Amino acid sequence: MEFGIFMTMQSPEVASAAHVYARALEIAQAADDLGFSKLWLAEHHFTNYAYSSRPLLLLSHIAAKTRRIHLGPAIVPIPLHHPLIVAEELAALDVLSGGRVEVGLGKGYQQYQYDRFGMVKGDDHQRYLESIEVVQRALHQPLFEYSGERFTIPPTRLFPEPTQAHMPFWLVVNSSNRESVAHAVRMGMNMFTGVLEPISRLTDMRRQYPDLFAAAPDLQVGTQRPVYVAANAADARDALRAARWNGRATVRLRHDVAQVRDGVVNAAPLAGEPSDEEMLNDYVVIGTADECIAQLRRIQQGLGCDYFSGSFWFGDLGQTRVLASMERFARDVMPAFAATAQPACAVAA
Repeated sequence: MEFGIFMTMQSPEVASAAHVYARALEIAQAADDLGFSKLWLAEHHFTNYAYSSRPLLLLSHIAAKTRRIHLGPAIVPIPLHHPLIVAEELAALDVLSGGRVEVGLGKGYQQYQYDRFGMVKGDDHQRYLESIEVVQRALHQPLFEYSGERFTIPPTRLFPEPTQAHMPFWLVVNSSNRESVAHAVRMGMNMFTGVLEPISRLTDMRRQYPDLFAAAPDLQVGTQRPVYVAANAADARDALRAARWNGRATVRLRHDVAQVRDGVVNAAPLAGEPSDEEMLNDYVVIGTADECIAQLRRIQQGLGCDYFSGSFWFGDLGQTRVLASMERFARDVMPAFAATAQPACAVAA
């Protein structure tokens, strides 16, 4: 299994942007040095849940400070943007990074941010589908055009053109929805899934839809979870406390019950939320190195994934602890999966 990292750059205490961005750069450089394969930045707007509102802009800076690690947004909520602007920014990032860009696309799930753009989440599925196709054509064809219900684009060429001829694409899919998976397969896109489901109830899409994957065996399946490789049991329990802020904020924003005030997310406890033991068993990868390996095996077997992003920075977890956890993960956890690790995928439509 291949390993990368994922960052939202959240700050429950509403730290200064300069502080948060300095943390992000240090983590990115550490990930590059430690041998993680990919660095993904989320795109969210207008809350302290994530300071990464312009991930491609920040990734351009990170590209200059790293050497090997692949860089990408996970995800661009494509309905919020004109697809050609997204394509141009991705092409520029690919040039600046020396061809290290991978592209994560999806709808986004926070109505709070949609409200501030004067939009309704999920109200134009056709535009969403066409936007994905426009971005792919723009990045994979030197001269492209498009004619659809929402977009009509005459013959067009990007300047700058991307360094990669076929930039890898990733799409967020619902593993229990066959058409969602089928769409990604038709588009030749790797898939992100299984982020919020309990680990005990993950769906292995390759087993669930063998006919879909038969024609695209090289497409990757990836997922993401909070990760903390602890020094001891007390260290793990405190990391779980920090992870709860992230979980509560995520669920509240997803279901439009966050009660955001002046951009600060109310991450109060949720009714019926999992206990500490349930969280450790079924939702996060937190514990000793051996416990994290066992949990990742469960995720790998349950989802059939060959890529995993660790969300090492969550809640109010301090920088020293984040970096120490990453180091322990690279040293003590990643080697356990080396025999089955797969090379970075360059499959795209």
